[in-house]
Amino acid sequence: MSLDDVIKVAKEVRKRAYSPYSHYYVGATLVCKNGHVYSGCNIENNGIMSICAERVAFTKAISEGERDFDYIVICGGSDLNSLEDCSPCGYCRQFMNEFVNEDFKIFLLDSNGKAKVYKMEDLLPYSFKM
Repeated sequence: MSLDDVIKVAKEVRKRAYSPYSHYYVGATLVCKNGHVYSGCNIENNGIMSICAERVAFTKAISEGERDFDYIVICGGSDLNSLEDCSPCGYCRQFMNEFVNEDFKIFLLDSNGKAKVYKMEDLLPYSFKM
């Protein structure tokens, strides 16, 4: 699957987001090194334990036995017909960091739909791992 195809999946899955409180819709597509693809959208609730799109994609993959991840594409915005600059929250950054290595790439779509690539260390410079 090409990067353009993965971007399309992320844009499409964000339409399934359940965000009645923030009205912010996020989609993420995680690509494993074996080529398998897992997508996720943010799912809010009336309590404090909503789950972000990135963690949905990762938990789906991990629950299927995946452990070798290549990259993720993330997009979001408050209008389903357009994008805004969107990056993972701190919790998602630390969560992803648990399962990836230094060459893991994070593609963030900007308001023009253009993908900019980051490494995990760019988004979480002082991370810790056990």
